[in-house]
Amino acid sequence: MADTVRSEKVVELAKLIDDHNGKNTVVLDIHEQSSWTDYFIISTVNSQAQMRGIIRYLRAFFKDNSIEPNNRHKQLNDDGWVLIDCGDFVIHLMNEEIRAFYDLERLWFSGKSLYHSSKSS
Repeated sequence: MADTVRSEKVVELAKLIDDHNGKNTVVLDIHEQSSWTDYFIISTVNSQAQMRGIIRYLRAFFKDNSIEPNNRHKQLNDDGWVLIDCGDFVIHLMNEEIRAFYDLERLWFSGKSLYHSSKSS
């Protein structure tokens, strides 16, 4: 997939998460800092129910766009963080506490921001 098409698809996914009430959603282009992925999508969710709902919409998007995640979750655990590894991009859905603790945006500060939601938690 060409870089432009790929980045557009990643931003489209971030907007899908936003449309389903993800908060503070960001897309970071980290391809210059990482040898194992090119983009992070990071979003805050308010509850496990919301997380399950967003995951359902993501799975439908993946199916419609022939995207096969590398990690298939059989059951959603209750730790407040779901990581979906799609190779070229990784989606992080986190509750507010986990997101504040790990602060991925700070860890990957040199990545270029391609998208930042106007919705805040």
